[in-house]
Amino acid sequence: MSSPRSALARLLPPGRARDLTADAVVVASGVALSLGGDGGTIVRPHGGATAALFLIPALALAFRRRAPMTVAWLTAALAALVWIVEQAAPGTLLRVDADHTLRPPVWWTPTAPLAAYAAMAFPRDGARPVWIRALPVAAMLVLVGGGLSEILPAAAMRRFSAQESDSVEALVFRSVGVVAVAALIGMYAAARRRVVQALTERAERAERERHLLAERARAEERARLAAEMHDVVAHRVTLMVLQAGALRVRAPDEPTREAAEALRGTGCQALEELRDVIGLLRRGDTAGSGPLPGPSGPPEQPDLPDLSALVAESAAVGVAVELAEHGDPPSASPAVGRTAYRVVQEALTNARKHAPGAAVHVDVRYRADGVTLTVRNAAASREPDAELAASGSGMGLAGLRERVELIGGTFTAGPHLDGFQVEASLPAYVPVANP
Repeated sequence: MSSPRSALARLLPPGRARDLTADAVVVASGVALSLGGDGGTIVRPHGGATAALFLIPALALAFRRRAPMTVAWLTAALAALVWIVEQAAPGTLLRVDADHTLRPPVWWTPTAPLAAYAAMAFPRDGARPVWIRALPVAAMLVLVGGGLSEILPAAAMRRFSAQESDSVEALVFRSVGVVAVAALIGMYAAARRRVVQALTERAERAERERHLLAERARAEERARLAAEMHDVVAHRVTLMVLQAGALRVRAPDEPTREAAEALRGTGCQALEELRDVIGLLRRGDTAGSGPLPGPSGPPEQPDLPDLSALVAESAAVGVAVELAEHGDPPSASPAVGRTAYRVVQEALTNARKHAPGAAVHVDVRYRADGVTLTVRNAAASREPDAELAASGSGMGLAGLRERVELIGGTFTAGPHLDGFQVEASLPAYVPVANP
């Protein structure tokens, strides 16, 4: 079974709305105590003027979170005012000579416990020491304990209560006790709030530290992979390119020279892509293993790739593909261009494999700072070929997501209406480390 506190927490609205609800309840309680409920009050009405005076600290409780010290001092000032006026002219504000039909309050002054709680429970930012926040509470205790017995004679109290067992001392004891207990509860609430806040900050700091450690581990792993690719793969591919170039020179017949040239060109393209990947892996890592071997030249300012060739390939195998381009292609990093090409290529391949006969729409929106690619296919018009659908590693979309996120883009893929949609947003420029 849930505790009463947890049940109350479920009934009250969360967060700021809960605080406002609690403040409204406190203000309503202060107003009810100040007005005396059923009319059995020791306060002289004076046409409502006295009631209005006592309502001031009650209504001020609405600001108990933002100005708790002001609310507490205002309540203490009301107690001091009553004491001064009654000392100067007894019976002006209180009915000290009233008949037995009136009863005394449970404690005095009406809002003192609520103000004492606020002063101790809601320290402002850069909180004052506890002894400073306790000053208005001490003032209320002195005024209640020392002044109440002077302005309420014992004979008048017996007439109020209509019984000899009650006394002014009993009212003073109740008032002092209630104010002191309210202040102690406020101190507990403030201490508990500080502990909860400290634990929350500690948990958030631990979460940030775990995130930083995970980022560091990923960065170290990327650096290790980049070093392995640089030291092993890149040099092997470079050796293949050089051997293909030598074969092209020494080949006795034209077909062999053409095959060697094609092999050399493919190897050079692989080196370019490998250079981009290593640069991305080393981004943010100042350590390096030297440049990739291979031809060097002036820096390029390439544009995004022409996707019409991919569309033509799909159309050649019977897939109805519509290409829509919006805007002017910006200059982009080579890694961005190749990633855009791979996104469209993989999406068209998946459409051919898993949605045969479906129309495919490729939407390309160029921006000054990047490009957004959307490949959407309708539902398949016939059953896909089981062997063709099962071919591949099954990691195409996952690999695309990693590749897109590696260059700082976003990637989504999933069902759309009755078909499937792949969408990638890529930046135009990706800073890479010098590989």
